[in-house]
Amino acid sequence: MYYSLLSSSICIPLAVSLQPKTTWTSTKFNNEKKVGSCTRVPRNFNMEKLQSGYLFPEIGMRESEHTQKYPHARLIRLGIGDTTEPIPDIITSAMAEHVHALSTVKGYRGYGAEQGNMELRMAIAETFYRDLGVKGNEVFVSDGAQCDISRLQLLLGSNVSMAVQDPSFPAYLDCGVIVGRAGNFQEKTGTYDNIVYMKCGPENNFFPDLSTTSKTDIIFFCSPNNPTGYAASRQQLQQLVDFAKANGSMIIYDSAYATYVSDDSPRSIFEIPGAKEVAIEISSFSKFAGFTGVRLGWTVVPEELRYSNGFPVMKDYNRIVCTCFNGASSIAQAGGLACLSKEGYRALTTVVDYYKGNAEILVDAFSSLGLKAYGGKNAPYVWVHFPGKSSWDVFNEILEKTHIVTIPGGGFGPGGEGYVRVSGFGHRERILEASMRLKNLYK
Repeated sequence: MYYSLLSSSICIPLAVSLQPKTTWTSTKFNNEKKVGSCTRVPRNFNMEKLQSGYLFPEIGMRESEHTQKYPHARLIRLGIGDTTEPIPDIITSAMAEHVHALSTVKGYRGYGAEQGNMELRMAIAETFYRDLGVKGNEVFVSDGAQCDISRLQLLLGSNVSMAVQDPSFPAYLDCGVIVGRAGNFQEKTGTYDNIVYMKCGPENNFFPDLSTTSKTDIIFFCSPNNPTGYAASRQQLQQLVDFAKANGSMIIYDSAYATYVSDDSPRSIFEIPGAKEVAIEISSFSKFAGFTGVRLGWTVVPEELRYSNGFPVMKDYNRIVCTCFNGASSIAQAGGLACLSKEGYRALTTVVDYYKGNAEILVDAFSSLGLKAYGGKNAPYVWVHFPGKSSWDVFNEILEKTHIVTIPGGGFGPGGEGYVRVSGFGHRERILEASMRLKNLYK
C-alpha cells in the first residue's frame, strides 16, 4: 500500500477506495495515527476536492489484494492499458547504440533542447501530419501525453471553464480539479459544479449533442476514445471544430490511439479545416510503440492558435516547457526516431495489428454472450455494457470468479456506470484464456 504524509501530519493511503466515493473529513483525520508534528502550511484546497484516489493505482491495489487472497490463481490483467509485446529490435538497438555512445567523448551529450530533438520533431510532423500543414517547430516532444495534460492545465490556469467527455480518461478532470477549475462535488450526480460533462454513449453514437452543450473555454476530447474505443467521424469532428470556433473555445485533442484507426475516421484533429485555429493535439509513443515504460510523447501547438488578446499560445507553451521541463530523455528520443523509420514503423504496425486482433477476440466473446460490446475496432479497448449492474460490482465479480482484472466504467465518470473496460493489451494465449473464462462465467 502507498502512503503520503499530508500537511495534517497524518499518514493515510494514497489509493483510497473509489467505491463508494470518499472524502477525508476531520473525523477521519482524528481517527488516524498521528506521525511527526504539524507545519503551518495548509493543504491545497483543490486537493481536498478530489473525491478519491486516482483510478489506476486503486485498481493496482485491488489487484494486489486479490493476489494475496489467491496466491496460486493465474491472474490475467486486462485492466490498466499497459502494453505487453516486446519493442522491435530495430528500435531497442537504436536506443542501445545511443546509450553506448554516451560513454565516449565523441558521443556524449548532456542537456538537449527542452522542446525536443529537432530531427525527431520534424519526423513526427512528417509521419503523422503530412499534408496537414504542421511544422516541426509546432511539435513539442515530451515524456508522455499524461504529463502534457498537466502542463496544458498549468498553461491555461484556473480562470477558464472546461468540458470533458463523459466517460473520459480521468486525468483531464482530476488535473482540472487540482488547478482550481472545479466547484463543489455533487454526490448525487457524481459530478463537479463548474465542469461541463458531455455525455457520450451509444444513444448518441458516442458523440456529444453540441446543440445542448454549454459554452466553455476548453474542451477536452479524445479520439479514438479511452475508454469507449469509439473514433469520431470526420463529420462529427467538423461539428466540434465549428462549435469551438462559434464559441471562441479551445480544443485539447488527445490522439494517443490514432494508429489504431482501421477505417476512414480522422487520425488527427488537424485533418479538419480550421482546426489549427482552435485546437492543440497531444499524442504518445506509449500505445503504438510499447513505450509505456520508456516514456515519450508530443504536443502540437499550432502557430495560428491565439488567446483572446491575440497572443500566440505556442509562445506561452514554449515558456511552460522551458520552465517546468528539461526535455525528454535523449535515449527515448533516439528510440522515437527509430520508431519513425520505415523499418521501425512497419514493425510497430504489426504489433498494433496484434493488439487489435486481441480486441476483436474479446468483442466476439462478449457478443456471443448476448452482451453489447463497443470499441475494439479503432482502439485496443472493449467497452462492455452490463445493464442494471454497478460497474464496480461487475469488476468485483469478474475478478473474484475468473481472476481477470478489468476497469469499472464508473471510474471514467458517471457516464461509465454499468460498463467495464477490457483491454486488448496482452499475450494472445492470455486473451484466449480470458475469453474462455468469461464465457464460462456468463454462459
